Amino acid sequence: MSTTTRPGPALTDSTGGGAAPGRILLLACAVTFLAFLDATVVNVAFPDLRRAFPEVSLARLTWVVSGYAVLFAALLAAAGRLADTLGRRALFLGSAFAFTLTSLAASAAPTGDLLIAARALQGAAAAGMIPAALALVLVHTPPERRAAALGAWGAAGGLAAAVGPSLGGLLVEAWDWRAIFLVNVPLGLAVCWAAARVVPRDARRARRFPDPIGTATLALGIAGVVAGLSQGQEWGWTDPAVLGLVGGGVLSTATALYRSRRHPAPAIDLDLWRAPVFARANLSALLFGAAMYAWLLTGPSYLIARWDYSPLEAGFGVTPGALFAMVGALVVGRRVPARLQWAAVTVGCLLFAANALLLWGWADASTSYAQVFLPAGLLGGLGIGVSLTALSTAVSATLPAQRFAAGSGLLMTARQLGGALGVAATAALLTGAGDHWRAVFLMAALAALGAAAVGFSMRGREVSRRK
Repeated sequence: MSTTTRPGPALTDSTGGGAAPGRILLLACAVTFLAFLDATVVNVAFPDLRRAFPEVSLARLTWVVSGYAVLFAALLAAAGRLADTLGRRALFLGSAFAFTLTSLAASAAPTGDLLIAARALQGAAAAGMIPAALALVLVHTPPERRAAALGAWGAAGGLAAAVGPSLGGLLVEAWDWRAIFLVNVPLGLAVCWAAARVVPRDARRARRFPDPIGTATLALGIAGVVAGLSQGQEWGWTDPAVLGLVGGGVLSTATALYRSRRHPAPAIDLDLWRAPVFARANLSALLFGAAMYAWLLTGPSYLIARWDYSPLEAGFGVTPGALFAMVGALVVGRRVPARLQWAAVTVGCLLFAANALLLWGWADASTSYAQVFLPAGLLGGLGIGVSLTALSTAVSATLPAQRFAAGSGLLMTARQLGGALGVAATAALLTGAGDHWRAVFLMAALAALGAAAVGFSMRGREVSRRK
């Protein structure tokens, strides 16, 4: 049996140290809500941003969104390793405070370039918050309640997706684009204050920090790949900058993997991949991320371009599906046992594929929201909540406590990389020849079906090592 299937050495903080699991879960849900809210809330503010910074080209201004996404994806894996060595509490508090400060900086940015820089730093802070928050939940929640806690944590992400477009539209209409960043400041300060009081200090233990060279090359590699894929359609896939970013990113990531094979404190914990469930869950997350992000990008754009919805109307149009993502996350967390998580992954991915296939079949045949987009969106939202929660639950069951953050960081990195691939494919299809919208929906369906097949292959594998 591989080293990842044995319980790790007991940690003095793994029982919770007197901390209230419910309060820690609430804090984790709060930072997760903020991090994923800021991944989508900016989209509806783009017209205002263009008016505020007319001297900034559209290509450069898109980095208000891309800068956040690139740094968020690039640093998730490194942040997970850092949380397990530096300490989960320290990284949680530091990242939450940094997220608050960078949100304030973004709201006050006098130029477009400073706004882009603030958003990139905000994405880096978000990458630190997420694996640290999830690891705190897993460590301080009794094993029999972890699945339900993960369901609540997943529902927080679903809520952020639900309210992001509509909240952004309301804030922009009531004030201006600066409000979408300023709203984070009081919420972030409240989280920091509560975390300092609620989250216990990590147990003292000998810590060996991850290989700094490997960590840097890993972050640069993922950033290069995500940035190249994000800009490929706009700059051209044969542009030297795109080729350099993607090629350099792959080489840098390969360097990090090579160093991790030999270093005593590797940037990537390769032993985790020896657990079949962990490896397959990451592959499923990669494929599902491609399908999900392609759909999230295309859905509102489709309503605006083909059905003449306003940005605010499109935001409300996708809200029911996002609310169903919350429902799916809560149901899986509370009702599905660990031994059946493979089934939840499979069913969730199939539901999402059904949503994409429905839109593929009816994209040109009807403009009825109630008959086409609403039922498809409900299926898709339910599939998102079910799949993502089941993947997180299955992975957490393979990890010893001292590797919770590292494993969670790798899982979310796989999802974000898949998302970058999905967005790049979407951009290419939407600007190519032929029936663009149907092609994107078909691509999303095929990626989701692939994720379902990988999820089904987890059947019969060891999911829980805790007896």
